[in-house]
Amino acid sequence: MKSVLHLAAAFTLLLASIMTTTAQSTAALTARQQALVTISAYTATGNQVRLHEALAQGLKAGLTVNEEKEVLVHLYAYCGFPRSLSGINTLMKLLDERKAQGIQDVMGKAASPITSTTPKYERGKQNLEQLTGKPETGPKTGANAFSPESDVFLKEHLFADLFERDVLTFQERELATNAALVSLGGVEPMLEFHLGAGLHVGLTAGQLRQLITLSEAAVGKKEVNAARAVLAKTLEAKK
Repeated sequence: MKSVLHLAAAFTLLLASIMTTTAQSTAALTARQQALVTISAYTATGNQVRLHEALAQGLKAGLTVNEEKEVLVHLYAYCGFPRSLSGINTLMKLLDERKAQGIQDVMGKAASPITSTTPKYERGKQNLEQLTGKPETGPKTGANAFSPESDVFLKEHLFADLFERDVLTFQERELATNAALVSLGGVEPMLEFHLGAGLHVGLTAGQLRQLITLSEAAVGKKEVNAARAVLAKTLEAKK
């Protein structure tokens, strides 16, 4: 009798585990997260008309003005100042239009000053390790070895100056980054890295699949099919 009870308990635990895993893999992005994705996709492609619509939808979904602005600032590191500044100008235009209509948008929390006295390179390295869950040890390899200055810029600026800002979480920054990289296309190694980082900071496989699908409206099937192949490779490596 005890063996039957133990078997039943084990089956119940297995079923609960399967249900939890299934729920996690199919969890949908919230309206707020979807807005972060579409804003990032249209920023990367430079489609200001659709970006205008995405920014308006983001405010409706609960993003603050400072959060939307932070997305646009963050993305300059991935798609350049021309796309970033164009996006900021589109946001300013939208806010002027809404103000003329009597709409008072929530500004939200501004970025807190960074007061740490730890060298920026070390802070950036620590943030990078939090994103990946992997300590960075040993000699530099690949592009970082060939171009050590690039490694410094990445650590001190991207992963310290930008990722350390508190307006957006690491997870939200990975949503924005991955959507931009999918939309840019042709950057598969960087996309693979950031899809892995997205999984590490709590995004699910289902959410990343939805992110890629949402990005299709901004680019097309070629880019999203390439992104789906990268995600499949990333998920296989995680097994």
